[in-house]
Amino acid sequence: MRARPVAPRGAGRAAVAEQIDAASAERVSPPCRHFGACGGCALQHWAAAPYQAWKAALLAAALRRAGYDALPAPLQPMPPRTRRRLDFAVRRRGSAIVLGLHAARSGDIVDLAGCEVLHPTLAALLAPLRRLLGGLTALRREGAVIVNLLDSGPDLLLRTDAALTAGDRIRLTGFAAQHGAPRIAWAQGSFSPEIACLLRPATTQLGGVTVAPPPGAFLQASAQGEAAIVAAMLAGLDDRMPQRARIAELHAGCGTLTFPLAGRARVAAFEADAAAAAALLAAVNANRLAGRISVARRDLVRQPLAAAELAGFAAIVLDPPQAGAAAQIAQVAASSIGRVVYVSCSPPALARDAALLRAGGYRLLSAVPIDQFLWSPRLESVSVFAR
Repeated sequence: MRARPVAPRGAGRAAVAEQIDAASAERVSPPCRHFGACGGCALQHWAAAPYQAWKAALLAAALRRAGYDALPAPLQPMPPRTRRRLDFAVRRRGSAIVLGLHAARSGDIVDLAGCEVLHPTLAALLAPLRRLLGGLTALRREGAVIVNLLDSGPDLLLRTDAALTAGDRIRLTGFAAQHGAPRIAWAQGSFSPEIACLLRPATTQLGGVTVAPPPGAFLQASAQGEAAIVAAMLAGLDDRMPQRARIAELHAGCGTLTFPLAGRARVAAFEADAAAAAALLAAVNANRLAGRISVARRDLVRQPLAAAELAGFAAIVLDPPQAGAAAQIAQVAASSIGRVVYVSCSPPALARDAALLRAGGYRLLSAVPIDQFLWSPRLESVSVFAR
């Protein structure tokens, strides 16, 4: 193989393969025409079995770095073409619109003709979105489109570099009506979004409860991944925990884990984002679940729950952002909490936080790797710790 170094990475350098003299038996033909250019999928050229073994080993290695000597459960693979949430970059080049994902190690945008991970309903919007964006006065040079596939249809959040005109709003409404979008929200730059058009409620089911997520809300990347995370989380709870017990759920979002948890115990849900917390509270009230679920807005990165505040909870369930929850886990390790269910999307962050739990006297009960981010180095996992 002949490779070209492109950038420093750790103690070495990243490189691009320019010539392959003898292909490995594990190398396969990538299914996507954009492989190699697009930064979204880096591992499509790897056969399924060794790829899945490597991905499961990421979790095992993270736990070993934390001081735990345990083998995770088998990897739970996710099928292609199931991703229901994506953040597209947009750039105007003359009369053409470039719509897609950023190139590997670059600020360039790969103009997607298709996507092997994206749900077909969203993939079918690529060409119509280009036509829509091309006619918007509000898009002068650059923008972004976040799309969530809700149960009520594709929900769009459009960010542009200029203000919407009346004509733009008419175009957005026509697009929504033609393509089954319940809502299109808009924001200029990084400002808070407003609703540009609303044809019907933008809703989805989380744990059997109807929720109206805010525009651009965080959802698990696929319905299959969400189901696997929920199942592993519920399996990690103590079977002897009574229904009257209390669980602290940290980084609750719009309620992906909250509502399934409420079937097992009372839940105190904490979330930093105001819009997500409001959506969760509205769903709780609409479904008369206030006796089972309380919702509090709190930035757990800047203001983690202190060990004393955790007294009285039978368990903690947390699904922190990619950076992990070091400040909060330090308080958990100092508390009397008997069980911790940690949902992670970053093995390095999990390794750091799990080491804090081990120092606090927690043992590892189980760990489930979930390949929610197919063909990428990212790994979802659910790990269960107990004293």
